[in-house]
Amino acid sequence: MSTFELSADIRKVFGRKTKQLRAKGVVPGNIFGKKIKSLAIEINKPGLIDVMRQAGETGLIHLKIKGDDKTHPVLVAGYAQNPVSGEMLHVDFHEVDLTQKTTAMVPVKAVGESPAIAQGNLLVMLKNEIEVEALPTDLPDVIEVDVTNLTEVGSHILAKDLKVDRSKVTLSVEDEEQIVTIQEPAKEEVIAPPEPAEGEGAPTTEGDKPAEGEEAKPAEGEAKPESKKDEPKAEK
Repeated sequence: MSTFELSADIRKVFGRKTKQLRAKGVVPGNIFGKKIKSLAIEINKPGLIDVMRQAGETGLIHLKIKGDDKTHPVLVAGYAQNPVSGEMLHVDFHEVDLTQKTTAMVPVKAVGESPAIAQGNLLVMLKNEIEVEALPTDLPDVIEVDVTNLTEVGSHILAKDLKVDRSKVTLSVEDEEQIVTIQEPAKEEVIAPPEPAEGEGAPTTEGDKPAEGEEAKPAEGEAKPESKKDEPKAEK
């Protein structure tokens, strides 16, 4: 696994006053763990974001606090961002014991090219991340899934096929659980026009209309309407 280094200072500003820190490009945070009391810290934002982008949830960070001779081995436990601007508001670190196993969510990444994709089918990731248990120094950065042997619809890769060191890493999924599979693209449903209800006639088309000056022909079984010229004249 990858390891990273990060520097921090003890934080003496709390509550609403932390806005002053953020205005200066500093992010407030905390460290917690079984063998440490919660420790308030502050970190330079550019350096923090750069390390977090690379470390993710499984990268071990050696956190050095100014004035403290001890280096803290930590994992990113969580963070808060402004929902509108995306500004980093707060970060929490979990200090780990390098001799004790811990759990973390590891991203799953497809690698290689599947022949089935070239045929117009879809590669479906059924698991985008998997929880694993391992020593902090053995946590994988990513679990890669080679899809080059997925050649047809229905082809899949199971959890037991994943290439991880099982002597060091335990996966939280069943061996027979599918991780990735090939599926056909969804077909567009063709909706047929509704049929006329019983007793309703077919709609009149332009060709069914009588020509100008002609009378409409009565429907079969109907009497022909009497012409006005056949009406008897009233006697005077």
